[in-house]
Amino acid sequence: MGTTRKFTILHSNDMHGDFFAEQAAGGGPLTGGLPLLSGYLNKVRAEEENVIYCISGDMLQGSIIDSDFKGISTIEVMNYLAPDIVGLGNHEVDYGVPHLLFLEKIANFPIVNANIYIKPFNKRMMQPHYIMKKAGFEILFTGILTEKALDAIRLDELIGTFVDIHEAADEVGRICNAYKNDDIDLTVLLTHIGFESDKELAAALDPAWGVDMIIGGHSHTLLSKPELVNGVLIVQAGTGTNQIGRFDITVDDDTNSIVDWKWQLIPIDEAIAEPDVKLTEFIDSFKDIVDRKYGVVICKLTHQHTHPLREQESDLGNLLADALADALIIDVMLLGAGSVRVKQLGPTVTLMDFMGCFPYDDSVTRFTVTGATLKKMFARWMRTENSTSGEGECYQVNGAVRARYSRTEERLVSLAIHGTPADDATTYTVGLQGYHVANCADYLGISSEELNAAGPAKIVSTSAQQVLDEWLRANQHVGRVVEGRLTYE
Repeated sequence: MGTTRKFTILHSNDMHGDFFAEQAAGGGPLTGGLPLLSGYLNKVRAEEENVIYCISGDMLQGSIIDSDFKGISTIEVMNYLAPDIVGLGNHEVDYGVPHLLFLEKIANFPIVNANIYIKPFNKRMMQPHYIMKKAGFEILFTGILTEKALDAIRLDELIGTFVDIHEAADEVGRICNAYKNDDIDLTVLLTHIGFESDKELAAALDPAWGVDMIIGGHSHTLLSKPELVNGVLIVQAGTGTNQIGRFDITVDDDTNSIVDWKWQLIPIDEAIAEPDVKLTEFIDSFKDIVDRKYGVVICKLTHQHTHPLREQESDLGNLLADALADALIIDVMLLGAGSVRVKQLGPTVTLMDFMGCFPYDDSVTRFTVTGATLKKMFARWMRTENSTSGEGECYQVNGAVRARYSRTEERLVSLAIHGTPADDATTYTVGLQGYHVANCADYLGISSEELNAAGPAKIVSTSAQQVLDEWLRANQHVGRVVEGRLTYE
């Protein structure tokens, strides 16, 4: 064995603007929030000699502060946290590619991604790798992004990425072959493709490339221990700031490998660290501006509505899908379940609450499709693989819909619209957000030609957010329950 060094690698993912600590119902310690997280980072950096803090994507979106400042506030706060390295996530492109490049310029930390390309020039859009020199050792980082990034920018024909895991693995190999020389002691992939895809990616890597670990994100997976696939350690740290992953590893300079390791999922609460008061004050400077702008009450619901899982029907999803279907005169509203960004809303709803719940300002297009096409769409997205993986694209639907899917038989059992079984030859109007229109083949199993085959399409709103805002203001004391609009057998 040659020279060895101990490193502490801390990692977060899918923080989604989770700035503030929370307290459980009935009391208890404060949990999560960036001031407590910063306090823990400060503590570890003071205690340990060689500390590296990584973020595996999706710093942005999920909070009104992030949305109102279009990510600038989040990057400024991240500059305060001072991560050593960040991998790109799909929500980093939510404000558009030009704005992403602007955010990258104001970040005081490297953001890596190896597989988003400016296609006509075969040039990578982001910094593909970063070699960190620490304690006399060199550590190679590179990043791989979910194909959802391609979904988000699909209308930009200049930008593209590899969407197949094996092609992504080849890109990792390209980076390792070109930059992993004998002086590279540790190789880390910062991915944002989901835990199951991380395992598939690890299995596809050539051991000769020398990848040591994958620090992932996107599927919000909480682990009790790392997964070991093809000699690669795979970890993820859930979502938000309630916890952080911690690797304590020993690296051998001769073999360029990890010879000892311990991993923990550390809860971030008052028992583990003192909150960083200066960071609290810094975040409050943004919060004060947002509070003044968005503190107005827009409606009162009959009860608190919840959205615990995007793969299941929820009363909050039902409410928002009903609002869009009602306002835009649509038979079937397919509301992207992932566009509902909170677990609960109401009963009193401020504009800030609403904007945090539904931050995406996307268009809605009304299509006319046959019952046969409609059944094909439902069969596609309700399939077991999609609705149970934690990585699929699922939908909430309006009250006119009743759909039953058999997981044992892997088929759509029935679909009724307005109380009548959907007829193959009858036409129905369907509402889709712009993001889902651009990705109809992947998410709904139909081509753009099929979507437009039965009649002309119309963009009925350039802002679903504005439609929902106006509908909630005009409809006080409304409420919905989970009533079996979507059932699985």
